[in-house]
Amino acid sequence: MVTEFLMQWGPGWHGPHGGPGWPVGLFFLLLIVALVVTVSWLALRARPRRTSAAERAKEILAERYARGEISSEEYRERLGGLG
Repeated sequence: MVTEFLMQWGPGWHGPHGGPGWPVGLFFLLLIVALVVTVSWLALRARPRRTSAAERAKEILAERYARGEISSEEYRERLGGLG
């Protein structure tokens, strides 16, 4: 039964009346999209974190200094405390 169904589609993935086999094309398109999305998601998930906690603390301290929230002396003092 399955063989008879497949035989009527003929060579070249065309429909039974010579038209394009769009269901098959749609299936493969969705398969490729799913594969690309999965690989992208796995690649992004496997990426190491951007910075450590100490590096992020130094960034925040530099931002506060740049905005003028802390003085140069306080900046250097706190930066020394971070290591």
